Amino acid sequence: MLGGDLVAMWEVALSDGIYRIEFSHGTTTGKRIVHVNGKEVVRKDWMFKLVGKETFTVGEANIKATINIEAISGFSYEYSLDIDGKSLQTFIDNRAKTTKTWVLQVDGVDSRVVLEKDTMDVWCNGQKMETTGEFVDDGTETHFTVGEHDCCIKATSSGKKKSGIVHYFLLDGEKVAASTQ
Repeated sequence: MLGGDLVAMWEVALSDGIYRIEFSHGTTTGKRIVHVNGKEVVRKDWMFKLVGKETFTVGEANIKATINIEAISGFSYEYSLDIDGKSLQTFIDNRAKTTKTWVLQVDGVDSRVVLEKDTMDVWCNGQKMETTGEFVDDGTETHFTVGEHDCCIKATSSGKKKSGIVHYFLLDGEKVAASTQ
């Protein structure tokens, strides 16, 4: 239970999952509590200073997250989240360029597959997958399995300089549409 001081909530999509960050701030006591996916990671029960920062880590890679607490007028406060030293929006925009995500059902279970384009690491439901890569006539293929299913991420040239390389996900040979998360 988070109590009545919940003032901000953010969702952050990382390769190993989507993290829900909740921040409770007692504006009379200065109390600060941070929950990540329901687990308390920061608790300060009494603070004289009502503004400032709270820093903690998120995800398997222990990515640095900072909540900024700023007074805007009188007893009103503004809360913002920085991830890996960038504003949340900049972090999201950068991840859109460096990762590709597919959300699909495998054997009736929702699955989230993330390709990290810079390292070619593949994650499925929070687990880094064992992959094998091979060069093919029109690009590369990265193979792995989910359950009993053959999965392949194909990287091919778009033929256009601006869009560069295009990534496709195949589950048992069938193309799966990309997701926005």
